[in-house]
Amino acid sequence: MKSLSRYYRARAPLRISFCGGGTDVSPYPEQHGGCVLSATIDHYAYASLRPRRDSRVALASLDYDIVARYDHPKGLRFDGSLDLLKAAIRALRVKRGMDLWTHSDAPPGSGLGASSTLMVTLLAVLREWLKQELSPYEMAELAYKVEREDLGLAGGRQDQYAAAFGGFNFIEFQADGTVVTPLRLARTTLEELEYRLLLCYVGQTRQSARIIERQTRSYVSGAARTVAALDALKTQTLEMKRALLLGKIDAFGELLHRAWEHKKSLAEGISNPKLDQMYRVARKEGAIGGKLTGAGGGGYFLFLTRFDRRHRVAGALEKLGGQMVPFQFESRGVRSWSVARER
Repeated sequence: MKSLSRYYRARAPLRISFCGGGTDVSPYPEQHGGCVLSATIDHYAYASLRPRRDSRVALASLDYDIVARYDHPKGLRFDGSLDLLKAAIRALRVKRGMDLWTHSDAPPGSGLGASSTLMVTLLAVLREWLKQELSPYEMAELAYKVEREDLGLAGGRQDQYAAAFGGFNFIEFQADGTVVTPLRLARTTLEELEYRLLLCYVGQTRQSARIIERQTRSYVSGAARTVAALDALKTQTLEMKRALLLGKIDAFGELLHRAWEHKKSLAEGISNPKLDQMYRVARKEGAIGGKLTGAGGGGYFLFLTRFDRRHRVAGALEKLGGQMVPFQFESRGVRSWSVARER
């Protein structure tokens, strides 16, 4: 068979979310409508697949050095180990044998949408192998269904769309569907953002699902503070989109600051004393605004700095244990391809 002589690969970009995270978590978007402003960057989740002649399945996470083997795809069971890989295989009803490897430029729970990006990548590599047609929209919807319904993982739906479409997007979530609007920003705006933004890894990851579960419980119970924070984040997302389209970078930074203050009101555990200290120091040294890029609790801090204080903010954060992570924006979404096996 021709497919046995090839490797199949896919990669999808991770994302930084500027504002609106939380408004994409049910049931808020179905009841009020949510929106998110995000951009993908040149850090990725990867998957490689090698077809087998038999029906056996070998799954491997290169990040965690985990390997699991099964006699047939029907034998895959969710047990907390490599469940994302198993769920993708089951979702596309794979009946053939394969070896499947994954790895990512950022760990799950780091706030760059790594888990959902990996799910999109897995669906893409399987689609490439099976020659199935899935549009970016269909891939994002299926990734969301697999994670939230099949696996029962708490979370929103912004990450799947960011990974599938790529680029700078304003994404709206309603009861009747999701709309992705690419933003055509001026080249100078993009370059100024890349120059003045700092991405800082704070040296810890967190289980975003627990924070999201607390946020959802608080919203469903009608907690005024949570509802008000979500409404404010939605408004600020629209303001932030306008600031970017007009090239108002300083105003964008101030909105980042205001959004972070509201985000901390969503649920307990989004920030902590160490993160609060890092944020205070960054602001003192010249950051206009900033936020954690995911649900909260750790991972990556994103700061917009004054152009002449970028180095001072970076130095101060490094003294507190932060690690600067270089990045550029990525305009493309998920990609898949195949290559001939070398003999």
